Amino acid sequence: MSAKRPGRRVTISDIAERAGVSIATVSFALNGRKGVSDETRERVRRVAAELNWAPGSAARSLAEARTDTYGLVLARDPHTLGMEPFYMRFLAGVEVELSRRAIGLLLQVVDSSEGELATLQRWQAARRVDGVLLVDVTVDDPRVAWCSRPDALPAVVVADPSVAGELTCVWTDDATSMRAAVAHLAELGHRRIARVAGIRAYAHTRIRDSAFLAATQQHGVEAQLLRTDYAPESGRRATRRALRSATPPSALIYDNDVMAVAALGVAAELGLRVPADVSIIAWDDSVLCEHTFPTLTALSHDVLGFGSHAARRLSDVIAGTGPSGHFLDSTPRLVVRDSTGPAGERRTRPRPKAADVTR
Repeated sequence: MSAKRPGRRVTISDIAERAGVSIATVSFALNGRKGVSDETRERVRRVAAELNWAPGSAARSLAEARTDTYGLVLARDPHTLGMEPFYMRFLAGVEVELSRRAIGLLLQVVDSSEGELATLQRWQAARRVDGVLLVDVTVDDPRVAWCSRPDALPAVVVADPSVAGELTCVWTDDATSMRAAVAHLAELGHRRIARVAGIRAYAHTRIRDSAFLAATQQHGVEAQLLRTDYAPESGRRATRRALRSATPPSALIYDNDVMAVAALGVAAELGLRVPADVSIIAWDDSVLCEHTFPTLTALSHDVLGFGSHAARRLSDVIAGTGPSGHFLDSTPRLVVRDSTGPAGERRTRPRPKAADVTR
């Protein structure tokens, strides 16, 4: 028998578990509907009181005055967001699930983390949404603390359990995936590997950073960390800087697809062959990876399904049905294509002279 965890909203599934009855029975008993005996009704109500469940809680109030709208706030540069395949597919997955339930999605793009929290607070005050998905979660994220309050909006954290607190979360095992990518490159003989990483404040970036550094140390590989904002241009600059250095890496792992695609252009510009001179691995494996030349080796997972999964869990939290907790969605798997190969002695092709360039 599980006890209620501090700071977590009591749901009817908690009452059902403690009372030894089904969720439907709890719903019938608490709402005064026929179909349960007086004895069972009394037992359910007694357990609800012991767990401090109350019809006047924020979750109950929202259930009685539904907006049929869920919310998601993104603190991202709109230009970068428009080029990011991950969020386009993730949002599509959320919409697929919500459309089945006749639920709308309210999306707000803001310019700072402070703006994210302020938006959530406005939504709650105006009863704009029934619940929210928290994405791009940081360590000690103030949104997680705020949504953990008993009177806050129901929420699902789309991030690693280590930063979700007592809230329900849906996550991917990025650490295991990163270890697989490094192991693949090490087996191919690469001894200097660069990680072209995203924004350090995000929890998933730090998890990937830590896994990368641990895995390179385990395999006796020299590691290099390069920081970007996920945009193709910042990925291009980081790649050019690394490959032009005195000790260039023979392989690079990117935090998204668009930076890896941009890296192919940088390699060609510098006269390097992929994978003969430099190997490249992308993350998320959008359709871009299959239609480049060479095709990109990538850490692949069903991002559309990830969005749908997160939306389903939020529906359960709002309704007070289904289990709460931390739900592993997937471990991105390494799909090997043409952009990775054995480490070799780097050679560069001579650049054409200006007079040789066909106009």
